[in-house]
This record gives sequence, structure tokens and C-alpha cells, in this order.
Amino acid sequence: MKSSRYMKRFYRDWARAKDLYPLRIVAKETDLQIFTNKPVDPRFVEEKIRNYRWEIENYINKDHRFLTALKPIPVELGAALIVKDMAEQSKRANTGPMSTVAGAIAGVLGKDLLKAGYKEVIVENGGDIFLKSRKVRKVGVYVGRSKMWNKLQLEIKPKDTPLGICTSSGTLGHSLSFGCADSVVIISKSVSLADSVATATANRINSKEDLQRALNFARSIKGVLGVVIILKNNLITWGKVEFVR
Repeated sequence: MKSSRYMKRFYRDWARAKDLYPLRIVAKETDLQIFTNKPVDPRFVEEKIRNYRWEIENYINKDHRFLTALKPIPVELGAALIVKDMAEQSKRANTGPMSTVAGAIAGVLGKDLLKAGYKEVIVENGGDIFLKSRKVRKVGVYVGRSKMWNKLQLEIKPKDTPLGICTSSGTLGHSLSFGCADSVVIISKSVSLADSVATATANRINSKEDLQRALNFARSIKGVLGVVIILKNNLITWGKVEFVR
């Protein structure tokens, strides 16, 4: 569930993908950083974002619970595909559907770019990432001012992509969180699922004693491939997680 507050995406200044073409697109609360193997027509991306946002906003106008619910809600059979996906993935994580919105938009747009013929696609939406690559990529894990983890990076292999990598935090950013984890990273083929599970996992962490329980929760959800949880000087992982050496 996102608040109306905006946090400057300063971490983008650290992004390094010199072999790819960058593009930034902002449409209302949607603020995307895109990298592709060839230039993208901004009008193509803007039209896609407008369509997806319209589908979500149109459904909210029909059922305001879709915007405010903190638990899963059913949606109409005739709802747009992105709305159905948000409802389905949030149900698996036991969160409200808007907990998936950033990941859902990144995911559908990433797939649109692949269908359009792009071979390398990275779509980052507020720390939630769709990634398809033909080479090894490094994804940084931002944990604020911590000197212990400030150079932590995940290594993503081409054979594992396309992939969703989503982050939630109880101490950073503009998302609503009921926990105090510095960073929870979830890896999944579904970006919207990764987004909702990251939120749900972060909500479960208020002390060191909560780490294993939160990890067990995340790994129990079908479709979750990897988990990274950081709380102060504590780090716990599970699954398909490789750090850069």
C-alpha cells in the first residue's frame, strides 16, 4: 500500500548499465527507470502506463476497497488482467491488492517490451524490478546508512531471467509498513507476487527474534524463489540468492 508521499529515487544515480539505453518515464505516481538493449520510443511506454493506470483507477472507482484494503479482496470476473493479477498475488501473500501495484506495473511493462522485440529489459519502479538479461547483472541492496551492508549486491544470471526482484522496508521509502526491517528482498518469476510478499514479510519483523519466522513465511509461498532479510547487523537468506564476490 503506497502513500501519497514521494521519495526521490537517489539510488538511481548509482545505477551502472553502460551497455544499455536508459529511459525515465514519470506518469503521476508512477516513476520508472528503464534500461533496454536499443532505444525505446517514450510514447510507447507512456501509452502502456496510461492504459494500465486507467484500468487500475477505473476499477478503484467501481470498488474503493481495492485502493484501501489491507487484506485480500475478490474482484469482478470482468476486471482487467492487471487488476486480476494484483488481486491474485496479494491473496497469496495475505495483503491488500495495492501492495502489488509497483511490481505489477513493472512486470506487465517488462513483458510488453519483450513482446516488442527487446532482448535486454530492466524496469525499475520504486525499488521493484523486472529484469530480463543476456548477461550477468548485479543488483544492489540499499539498506540506508548501514556501513556493514552498503556494498551488498545480488548476482543475477541470464538463465534465471525474466525475474522479479522487489524490496520492502520499514525504515526507508514511502510504502506503508507495520515492521521495522531495514530491507526485505523477494525474488520471484512474478514481479507482483514478489512485491506483495516483500510487503507482507517486512510487516512481520519488529525485532531480531522475528527474522526466522518472517523467513519461514516468505519461503512457504509458492512462487517465491529467494529471500533476503536485513535488520541492523543481522542478515538472513533463503533460496536462489547469490551475492557478488
